[in-house]
Amino acid sequence: MSGPLIVAVPSKGRLKEQVEAWLADSGLTLQVSGGARGYMAELKGLAGAQIRLLSAGDIAEALDAGEVHLGVTGEDLLREHGELDGRVLLLRALGFGRADLVVAAPKSWLDVETMADLEEVAHDYLARTGRRMRVATKYLVQTRAFFARHGVADYRIVESGGATEGAPASGAAELVVDITTTGATLQANGLKTLADGVILKSQAQLAASLRAAWNGDQLAAAERLLRIVEARASALKSATLIWPAAGDAAEAAVVDQLVAAGASRRPNGLLVEAQAIPAAATALTGAGLGPVTVAKPDFVFDVACASFEKLANAVSGAAVKKTV
Repeated sequence: MSGPLIVAVPSKGRLKEQVEAWLADSGLTLQVSGGARGYMAELKGLAGAQIRLLSAGDIAEALDAGEVHLGVTGEDLLREHGELDGRVLLLRALGFGRADLVVAAPKSWLDVETMADLEEVAHDYLARTGRRMRVATKYLVQTRAFFARHGVADYRIVESGGATEGAPASGAAELVVDITTTGATLQANGLKTLADGVILKSQAQLAASLRAAWNGDQLAAAERLLRIVEARASALKSATLIWPAAGDAAEAAVVDQLVAAGASRRPNGLLVEAQAIPAAATALTGAGLGPVTVAKPDFVFDVACASFEKLANAVSGAAVKKTV
């Protein structure tokens, strides 16, 4: 079935601003249809794509249901739908929207610092009160899986619909599992994160749905997008070293050494990772080559595109499973 590549991006808040900035940095401008409150958009610079503006939670659900092909949302929301295998593919961590999903207990529980301590307290709590310890959270799936891995069974979940961190103070729960960026809100509510209680270090992810129907045109549009963002990401962490060519054996020897260490040959010099610039420049000048100029590229397009190859293979595998 033909149609555009459907990409879901956040419709509001800080994450929307960060996604727009990330796209703009790659030369892709998000243009909303129907004014500022519109829920459809297009991406200037990417043909064959339709943009849907949804909440971060709705993006995770749309990817899981196969209603969109690509989406940007938090990894915590994606994993709350269960194991990713066979349904959602993480293509690129974007480095923003960072937050930790953690288990937090009251600071007054001086003898509870780890999940093992919590297991003992939960058992004692049940024996003493006849009730299971309550855990307030919006993250039911990940809480159950994490507690099971740590052998904690004597608890029950109280699904939170509001400010989860306030549940212990209000008497609604004994513990919380919640998302935090700095930990300040937890501390302000008299809570502490357990030493081994970090369930997930989340951040915004560019993800693909393996339940969506993909065709050749949609994959081609996805490849164009992924090549652009990969080329920009590569440029941000690399630089080109340029010097007057000597054309002698000494130059060839030092260039070969740098290539063996990870640099890439370019017609006018070498492409190196940013942290390797001082050592590479020193090696060149030490061989009598120079002056060495450092140039920062805007994009570095390579022949291979690892994220697209990952997507194409996964989509192909998902299609085979659907027909079996």
